Amino acid sequence: MKLLTIAIIFAMTTLTALAQQTLASTPTSAKSALAGDPGSAPQAVTDPMKLESKTVADMQAFSIEKLYMTRQIGGSTWSPDGEQVAFVSNISGRNNLWLVPATGGWPTQLTISDQRQANPVWSPDGNSIAYISDKDGDEQWDIFLVSPKSGEVTNLTVSPDSAEVDPAWSPDGKQLAYATKPKTGSSYEIELIDIATRHVRHLTKDTPKELSNQGPIFSRDGKFIVYTQSHAIGKDANVFIVDLASGQNTNLTPHSGQQNYFAADISPDGKTVLITSDAHNGYYNVGLLDIASKKIDWLTDEKWEVEAGSFSPDGKMLTWTANIDGRSAIYLYYLASRRANALPIQPGMNRLAGNPTAFSRDGSFLLYRHDASNAPADLWVLQLTSAGVAQQITHALVGGLRSSNMVEPYLVHYPSRDGKWTISAFAYIPNNIQRNGKYPAIVYIHGGPTSQSVDSFNRFIQYIVNQGYLVIAPNYRGSTGYGKAFTDANMGDAGGQELNDVLDAGEWIKKSGFVDPKKLIVMGGSYGGYLSMMAVTKAPDMWAAGVPIVPFVNWFTEIEHEDPGLREYDLANMGDPVKNKALYEDRSPINFVDQIKAPLLLLAGGNDPRCPAEESQQVADAIKKHGGVAQLKIYQDEGHGFARVQNQIDAYQRVSDFLKVHVPSPGCGCSVYE
Repeated sequence: MKLLTIAIIFAMTTLTALAQQTLASTPTSAKSALAGDPGSAPQAVTDPMKLESKTVADMQAFSIEKLYMTRQIGGSTWSPDGEQVAFVSNISGRNNLWLVPATGGWPTQLTISDQRQANPVWSPDGNSIAYISDKDGDEQWDIFLVSPKSGEVTNLTVSPDSAEVDPAWSPDGKQLAYATKPKTGSSYEIELIDIATRHVRHLTKDTPKELSNQGPIFSRDGKFIVYTQSHAIGKDANVFIVDLASGQNTNLTPHSGQQNYFAADISPDGKTVLITSDAHNGYYNVGLLDIASKKIDWLTDEKWEVEAGSFSPDGKMLTWTANIDGRSAIYLYYLASRRANALPIQPGMNRLAGNPTAFSRDGSFLLYRHDASNAPADLWVLQLTSAGVAQQITHALVGGLRSSNMVEPYLVHYPSRDGKWTISAFAYIPNNIQRNGKYPAIVYIHGGPTSQSVDSFNRFIQYIVNQGYLVIAPNYRGSTGYGKAFTDANMGDAGGQELNDVLDAGEWIKKSGFVDPKKLIVMGGSYGGYLSMMAVTKAPDMWAAGVPIVPFVNWFTEIEHEDPGLREYDLANMGDPVKNKALYEDRSPINFVDQIKAPLLLLAGGNDPRCPAEESQQVADAIKKHGGVAQLKIYQDEGHGFARVQNQIDAYQRVSDFLKVHVPSPGCGCSVYE
């Protein structure tokens, strides 16, 4: 999946409720275990004329610099004694490791590197933190160790021609399991390295090119590892167990047809595996997989998507998160009573933090990440042994920015034009504007396509809405969060009906009364960049401007140049390029560049293994050849998306300047236009 935001970096944070505007009623399912949540009934279609602009006195004028200097908080891990939390942040302008007391306080920088880091996990003895780092965004990750006391860093794997990810410590801290893939290969294998001797043991090998192994998890006694083996298409996965004494691998979830089973944790007694799977009812639910019998005890029966977390240290509780139409809550499940309680935390995108578990070692505290449309992600620690007191331990919002001046989106729904689906979207209406039909609007397309636009903080959206642009972010078919059938609905039809869902988002927002129909903009990253290119070529009269970010535009060259693992995904989706040549040609926007009428701004990363910069270069060259307008900026020290703060600021300032020239807004009620 060609996600713009690299999930491996941001896995992807007062208890005052953040009010959220919702225009559609959402009845509660009778079988729902998620008390108070909307349930699974079809969503009511939203009347665009009910969108309103909020009146805000003395509203701030945001700047790109300030918004992108708000701190980004990534992966995190507990210290074994529960006194500290290590986390990834770009406080210094790079994604490095930081330490903060578990009670909150001044963070201290642990690693100092020009390269990004991700996936920190603290060793059981407390002496080392393992993490991964690549070079200039190339995704050829190595595993490093850093001492939390001295800051001394050691490259454990030293393998420039392969990627190592998902580090997991053995219970005695003497070994590290991980997944590894050669640069020229498509399959990840599970390996085990001895920290003292650097001896490597191969736990899986010769995995077929369309399959890949990931997420090793040690049993508490260190005798076996559980991992997940996934098909490249993303629709089929199994949970495996490998006995470390014999080396024998066993499939714990044999099945027919396409079903996904993902391992999340192993119970302290080593008898069960906590899993997430869509096998129960076509939506992701949580179950307990008995290792001996291979039978599953389903703990949830939802028609929203629920994701397993981990067991508490004593094995009496476990966690999961529930994604309800782009907002998520965290639950504690008590095994003895089979009761689930939602944590008393503010609404938004709430995710379990901590690697490998959100629980502190003594089970007294839970680490989570809170994110909302008007506040960037921060880490919080919830005390489980008292009245549920939560402490914010990171502080991402800086520079005097006020959450009260940011726009909280409407959750809206509109019908697909083929009548098969109700499409969900988030609509952002600038503060202090009039319903006079003069404002530009951006259709903002997420990547993936197996991803989702959610109620989370988006720096560029908050900036551009502050400048007087409406934004609508649709969850087109193929998005996650709405069940297996919806996610599978674009298979073999890339750029087909899903494009209509995107175009219909633009048609819907035009009916709000705020929008000038001649001022529609399409913008997206990665697969969203691809759909942006499809939009300006297949519906050229609709758009006043386009901003494809790290897109791909030619299915033939994309498959030739992309990472081999991603190639397997694309081949599984699109089929054989020879047999399906006509489909490949029709769904490659590069073949229809002569149809483009809107000016384009393209942004790309010079080391991008997912959507290589050559894809954007093809577009710029072809448009200029046809006499059109195309600006292109390639960031040579970046990969798929931009990790360095100075590049983020430069990139999105370019977007802002481009839009203000080609599709200006009448402005908003802030001083930038006064």
